[in-house]
Amino acid sequence: MGHHSKKRKNHHRDSHYSADHSARDDTYNSSETTQGQTRFTAASKGRKYTVSIALPGSIIDNAQTAELRTYLAGQIGRAAAVFNVDEIVVYDDHQGHAKHASYSNRQDKMSGVFESAAQQTDPNAFLARVLQYLEAPQYLRKDLFPIHRDLKYAGLLNPLDCPHHVRADEPSPYREGVTVTKGYTDSHQGWANCGLRNYVRVDRMLKPGIRVTVQMDDPFLRGAKHLSGKVVARRVPREQDGFYWGYQVRVADSLSTVFSECPFKGGYDVTIGTSERGSSIDTVTESLPNFE
Repeated sequence: MGHHSKKRKNHHRDSHYSADHSARDDTYNSSETTQGQTRFTAASKGRKYTVSIALPGSIIDNAQTAELRTYLAGQIGRAAAVFNVDEIVVYDDHQGHAKHASYSNRQDKMSGVFESAAQQTDPNAFLARVLQYLEAPQYLRKDLFPIHRDLKYAGLLNPLDCPHHVRADEPSPYREGVTVTKGYTDSHQGWANCGLRNYVRVDRMLKPGIRVTVQMDDPFLRGAKHLSGKVVARRVPREQDGFYWGYQVRVADSLSTVFSECPFKGGYDVTIGTSERGSSIDTVTESLPNFE
C-alpha cells in the first residue's frame, strides 16, 4: 500500500519499506490489554479490504492557535484509529491560499523580532505531519521526526495505543521498527530498532532510517540476546491476521488527485462524498450493493 502522493510537500515523509512476503500460519487477534498481559490472543481472520478517508487540510485553518490546530489534528487521528481507517488523504482545496499569500506579503515588509510572527504554516503539511507523528509508535518518533515547529504541541496529545504501539515487554507477532547500522557490519543481514532492549536482527540489509514492519520469529521474546525476524509488507498484519496496523498518510494536490493517485490497484471501488447539503446516509446506503 502506498501512502504518499507525488507532490513534494515540506512535511515529514514516513519512509516505510514494503516487502511482499507471506506471513506465517500462526494467527493472533487483538484483545483488551491489561497490566502484565498481552493484547494478542489466538485465532483471527485476515482483512483484505481497506478503508480510506480524504479531507481538506484547510479544516484546521479555523483553529485560532497552534495548540488548537494540533488538538484538532489529534482528534482526526484518533477517530481514524477507532474506526480502523487504513489511509488518510489530506488534499489541497485551495481555500487558504489567498489568506496565506496575504500573510506572506505582509512578512516581506516586516523585519527583526516581528518577522516570525507573520510566518504561516501550510495547513496541508501541518495536518499530515501531526497525523504521521501520532500514528508512529512512540519509540520510533525520535528517529523518524526531526524537531519541527508543527510538532511543538504534538507531545501533549494522548497516544493512540493501536495494536502496533507495542510496549517493550509485550509479546507481539509483529513490531514496527526503524533500520539501523551502528555497530554492525554484516552485509547479509540487517538490524532494526523495534522498541526492545536490543536491536532485532532482520533478514535483509537496508539503509538506515527506514521504517519497517518486522514479523518476529519469537513473538514472546524468549531466548537469544538478539531477537530475530523478517521484514514484511505493512499490510501483512491486516491481511494475514486481521490486526489494525495504523493508517498511512498521503497528500494530494487537489480533490481530483485523491483518485488519480490512488495507491491501490484498480483504484477505490466504492466512494462516498459528504456534504452539509448532501442526502441522508440512510438513503445512500440503501442503494449500495451488499458488502463482499
